[in-house]
Amino acid sequence: MRLLLVEDDPELAAVVSLGLREHSYQVGIATTYADGRYQATDGDFDLLILDVMLPGGSGFDLCRELRAGGLATPILMLTARDTVDDRVAGLDAGADDYLTKPFAFRELLARVRALARRRRDLEPDIIEIANLRVDLARRRVSRDDQEIELTAKEFALLACFVEHRGEVIDRARITAHVWDDNHDPFTNVLEVLIRRLRRKIDDAFEPKLIQTFRGAGYRLGV
Repeated sequence: MRLLLVEDDPELAAVVSLGLREHSYQVGIATTYADGRYQATDGDFDLLILDVMLPGGSGFDLCRELRAGGLATPILMLTARDTVDDRVAGLDAGADDYLTKPFAFRELLARVRALARRRRDLEPDIIEIANLRVDLARRRVSRDDQEIELTAKEFALLACFVEHRGEVIDRARITAHVWDDNHDPFTNVLEVLIRRLRRKIDDAFEPKLIQTFRGAGYRLGV
């Protein structure tokens, strides 16, 4: 699951992003209103965490602008102000949840999980493509009723393919989904990971599902 944290406090951003990564989330970081807007609209994120006080504008205004532009990604607001009016302002701007600073990291994790579940409620948990069965909620994979064990990164790659099944996805979108902003997209790590995933879900089965489009990207489908 890929998150965007829009937070101008570098110490807090570092602590929160490290904690989220330790729980297997991929985290992008923006520190200003403009950068948050750009990354939120240009990136492939599953959830946004927005601070209210940002250089260049208010997190409330950013949330409102993103919603007006059609962005449906769940949004969790962070603020140091704990008044009813502030909470109402955040929810009226289009936020899905609200967390007051200082907060316990366990509570942040719980709210992230709750918003992720809410988003999954709008999508099927189990996706079947030919004889491949992927349970996104339980992180289980099988082909021809044979269970397949995947590492966390292999499953993140497969989930990216499944969520965009039938589409040709370029390497930049894949690496943004599977890794965080510290990943170097010009290494061959993606190709190595795809080869590992192919060995597990394709080599011993028919039809072959992971397709390569030279110069364009990859597609999962028949």
